[in-house]
Amino acid sequence: MNEEEIDLVTAVKSELEEIDIHDISEHAARFEALHEKLQESLKSIDNL
Repeated sequence: MNEEEIDLVTAVKSELEEIDIHDISEHAARFEALHEKLQESLKSIDNL
């Protein structure tokens, strides 16, 4: 895994851990944002 991939994984893990401290009404939007971030990363890996 290169440095960029490690940074992404670390950032996503941190965001997932922080979701619990936020109001439940914000969870869906935060999960959606993380989902989009991960999808974009996967697209870049697949060169789409």
